[in-house]
Amino acid sequence: MSIQEIADRLVELCKAGDFATAHAELYADDCVSIEPDGAPVKEVKGKEGLAQKGKQFDEMMEVHGFTVSAPIVADEFFSIVLGMDATFKPTGQRSNSSEIAVYEVKDGKIVKEEFFFRPQGSGM
Repeated sequence: MSIQEIADRLVELCKAGDFATAHAELYADDCVSIEPDGAPVKEVKGKEGLAQKGKQFDEMMEVHGFTVSAPIVADEFFSIVLGMDATFKPTGQRSNSSEIAVYEVKDGKIVKEEFFFRPQGSGM
């Protein structure tokens, strides 16, 4: 698949809420996922790390709505904007947030994803 095809497929799967298929189909076994400072988990490695991060997210958040932009592709990278309406389960606080996600592709697989947003309560 081309980088554009990978980006389009990721957007399709994210819009459907099918993150497990996205990870299985599009990510390299040794991929890296990086969150900003202040996020509960800063970095995970590998598909198992992605699965654990997803499980932690599901335990902490109740998602009411999710949006995904069209991808922007440049060289070996693409970016999307993710929006979310969710409630933080431990506090019951509901909020709307958005973030920019940047993905790096090598040999037909996503090898790195990095998310850019201000974690709530980060004081930034």
